Amino acid sequence: MSNGSLGERRDFRSLFDELDGIALWTASEPGEFEYISAGFEDIWGISPEEIKDDIGKLIETIHPDDRERVRANIEESTRELRDTEYEGRIVRPDGSVRWTLNRQVILRDEAGDVSEIVGISTDITDQKRREQELELLNRIVRHDIRNDMAVVLGWAKMLDNHVDDEGREYLQKILTSGEHVVELTEVAREYVETVVSDESVTIEPVPLRSVLETELSLREESFPEAEFILENPPPDVEVTANSMLNSVFRNLLNNAVQHNDADSPRIEISCAVLGDEVEVRIADNGPGISDDHKDTVFGKGERGLGSPGTGIGLYLVDTLVTEYGGIIWVEDNEPTGTVFVVQLPLAA
Repeated sequence: MSNGSLGERRDFRSLFDELDGIALWTASEPGEFEYISAGFEDIWGISPEEIKDDIGKLIETIHPDDRERVRANIEESTRELRDTEYEGRIVRPDGSVRWTLNRQVILRDEAGDVSEIVGISTDITDQKRREQELELLNRIVRHDIRNDMAVVLGWAKMLDNHVDDEGREYLQKILTSGEHVVELTEVAREYVETVVSDESVTIEPVPLRSVLETELSLREESFPEAEFILENPPPDVEVTANSMLNSVFRNLLNNAVQHNDADSPRIEISCAVLGDEVEVRIADNGPGISDDHKDTVFGKGERGLGSPGTGIGLYLVDTLVTEYGGIIWVEDNEPTGTVFVVQLPLAA
């Protein structure tokens, strides 16, 4: 190996020594470490020298509940000399538990022989903690709040024949608000499923017309006070999306009504095929969105629900559309209101 290559390797290794929450290691053959970065001790709480002297100590750090699975994964990848990736928990000497994402890459020379094994471990404890919190939130929302609201709505409906005309108006407001809460629990569930899923989003051809027409019909039933106008039949095309495309349009249509201060909410939906994309425009006659708020309405400013004014429904919409390879933005409607514009790629 040339001096230049050795110098580049030293620079590469020194870079990893400065990274927090990431450990790099290299080996000429399984179990024979040549280099372990300083980040290893930050994650494991054990010095690299201890592991180099006794690799058995590394196996002992694996959480008992994960040990057999991880051991089998390591042995299989070592035996077959193939790249691998796995998650697992480790137990530090102080008893604390950390989650790591581990990748092992096999490097080969021009003859196809193994020249080096490179491993990278990333501390994903905070990510796992957030996922667990979201899953807990999902269970609370889905099972507790949703079930209790179903009971409340059932009782409220029983009052219909026991109130006068003036009371019936307020009863309807209770029912509408209650149904909105139930709907929000569904949005929360879809959001959690999207951000917690360990798998990448599966993209497949989805018929746009049936999705739009189904959601439009359901919104008409949910909001009889609103006028929904489909300006032209949706094109009979397929877009790259998945089963959650319904949630995109459900949330946009809901938003157009629920944040509308007009006496008679009016929602206009139009579609157009533009080259290899299809554009869907959902326009309302509500109060509109100021220019300085158009970028933050989806949570784009901070890429999270902490952005000013962000609702979980619109954040979910933006997340899904982006994962589909599309884009979404906001325009002003004339003479008043907002237009949400969604562009999605046509399925090949």
